[in-house]
This record gives sequence, structure tokens and C-alpha cells, in this order.
Amino acid sequence: MASVRSSRPGRTLLRTLPTAALLFALAVVQGCALHPQQPTPELRRMAGQMLLIGFRGTEPLVESADGQSTAPLPILTEIPRENLGGVILFDRDMKRGAGRNIENPQQLKRLTDAMARMAAITNMPPLFIAVDQEGGKVRRLKPSNGFPATPAAADLCPDDGDTRPALAAGETTGRMLREAGVNLDFAPVCDVNVNPKNPVIGGLGRSFSADPVRAGECASAFALGLKGQGVLAVAKHFPGHGSSAADSHLGFTDVTDTWTEAELTPFKTLMDRRLADMVMTAHVFDAKLDPRDPASLSRPVTTGLLRGRLGYDGVVVTDDLQMRAVTSRYGFKEALGRAVNAGADVLLIGDNLEYDAQIGRKTLDALMELVAEGVVPAERIRESYARIMELKQRGIAGAGALDEPTAAAPQGRADK
Repeated sequence: MASVRSSRPGRTLLRTLPTAALLFALAVVQGCALHPQQPTPELRRMAGQMLLIGFRGTEPLVESADGQSTAPLPILTEIPRENLGGVILFDRDMKRGAGRNIENPQQLKRLTDAMARMAAITNMPPLFIAVDQEGGKVRRLKPSNGFPATPAAADLCPDDGDTRPALAAGETTGRMLREAGVNLDFAPVCDVNVNPKNPVIGGLGRSFSADPVRAGECASAFALGLKGQGVLAVAKHFPGHGSSAADSHLGFTDVTDTWTEAELTPFKTLMDRRLADMVMTAHVFDAKLDPRDPASLSRPVTTGLLRGRLGYDGVVVTDDLQMRAVTSRYGFKEALGRAVNAGADVLLIGDNLEYDAQIGRKTLDALMELVAEGVVPAERIRESYARIMELKQRGIAGAGALDEPTAAAPQGRADK
């Protein structure tokens, strides 16, 4: 007989099963392959589309140390070499305490044009060029660098039912991003402001409302504004980060005693209206949903709740896999395997909280090892590749066109 023990501190879950039944159950729960498969170059190319990574550099050409020659920025050679699915831009390098990718509108456009052109001339699928541009305190394109200001979500959702401020902010943000060559915004935040003192959501003004319905209406309006400008929208952080008392950037974040199903409402609203081009899973742990793993690495949450119960069939992206909520408890390779088997399609690695110039290649090497070891089924990668290709064809080639008539019209005040 064999035992399964929960990894949650302070709680033990013992179940006894025949060994053969246990092995089968683990394979099903974790989505693992029962038989190892030899990864092919084609499968590695497909897996490359699952990576959305950060990088250092601001200009397409980099001068040599002696100033006598120039060479392409390393990310420009890495994009076709690894068939990368996308990149994420930051204004600040967390390890160096200096600038990273964004200096001003003209510079940013040169950089994004070069990356998009590299994908095009090497016959790659179009590249996701992503940024966190929520407004308020979470914005990478700042007024100090010459970009328009946009308010925080908390200032865009008045109690009187007006969604026009959120729509206008989404339009302004979408226009700014489109002009800068960015096609994917990790916004809107769909977290409900359950805990106003939450250090990473409510305390930063990132939630639209404490009312789940209002949060969903205003998040929808913001997404509608983005998509109207040809920018893809991401509903985050599923299944809800608004009730947490900790920051998952910094460590383990347990919402078991605070999270409720009402926090699903804004996500469901965007999904029902086909305004969520992606859904980002959070690194929050809820033992009621999964007694073992945080949402981003959880098959019961990603495949069971999000895809199964809520019926979402689009692209799922993880929050940054370098955040301490993951790295403090899982090795990098283990986290990759759990995320993919959970049902994630895009693996976000900002390469900013930590930095490794070879992170793309190392991630693909690890994924192929997981396939060869029988931990990740090759079919799981093919499924994600198909979803990503469908979104890129519809969303980037189609300029983020709305799936009418499911998008809801913005609502004004009753007296106007």
C-alpha cells in the first residue's frame, strides 16, 4: 500500500490506495504521460511558442565594448532560434536597479518593430509583445518617459454604474500600446477588492471594485477599450487575488480562509463576453480548490475549474514563474512540468526578478527533458500550440477584432 500526503503546512491528508491505482491516479491528476516519448525538433519548435520571456536591452543594435562595431540585440537572434512565442517589456531592471527596455516612445517603437520584423522575415508566427499596463501604480509606460497617464482601476469604476471611465482608459491605453508596437496587455485586473489592505491588489488601487458584479462590468469596459485599439486583453489573476493578505511576488500566499466563489464573477463576465484573450492564473494557494499546489500549477484549478466548470477554451498564461510563491517551494523544472500539466498554454518568465541570459534555451531544454522522462505528454504541448496559433491568427493578424455581438456596450449614468 502507498500513501499520499498533502504538502500544505499544518495539514496532512492520508489516503491509502493500491500502488497500481495510486500511480494511475497521480498520472491523471497531474496530467502526466504514462509512457515517455522522444521529443522531436518539431515539438521543440511548438514548445517555443509557449514561452513569453523578458530580456535586457533597449535598442535593436548594440555597440561592441570598443565602440568599433555593432551587433543585433541578443533577443533578436533568440526569437527565431528558439521560435519564441513572445516577449514581455519592463521599464526597470530589478536586479541592476536601472532601466531595462523602455526609455521613450520613439525608442520603444524601434525596439518592438525590430522584434516583430525578425519574426516576420524568419517566417515565424507573429510575436506576442506584452507589457503590464494597468494604469495607476502598475504601468511600464510612464508619463516620465513621455507616455500618456492613465488612472488606477480603483478610480475608474464609480458606484453609480458608469463604465465609461473604464472604457476611455482602456481606449487610451490601447492606443498608446498600439502606437508603441505592443499587442498584448496584461490587463485588466479582475480581482475583487475583498481586502482593501491587500499589499499587492487593493493597497495599490489595482481592483476596480469590492462588488464582484461592478468589477466585472468595469473590467469588461477596459478590455473593450483595449481590443477596440487592436490590443489583446488578459483577465488576471485567476481565480482571484483580491482577498489575499500577502504578495505572491514575495512568497507563499494562502487564501484558503478568505477566498470565495464570488471572486470568479469578473472572470466569468469577461469570458462570457469573449473579452478575455487570455486568462492569467495566480500563484495563490487555496486548499479548498487544491490541497497541494497554487492555482498556476494546479490541474484542478486550471483544467477543472477554469476550463471545465467555467467553460473557458482560450489561452491560459501563468503569472511570472520566477515569483517567490513558486521558487520558494518548487524547482524550476518541476514548476514548468506542473504548470504545463495543469493546463497552462503560455509560460511567463519575466527574467527580471532573477536574470539568466539563456533562460529561453534552458526552459525549452527542461520541457523536452520532461517529455522524454514521461512527465509531460507531447500532446499537452500540441494542445497549447494549437490554442496559441488560433489566438495569434485571430488576435494579432486580425488586430484584436471583437467577437461581436458578445461585447457589452458601456453604460453611462442614469441621469445622462
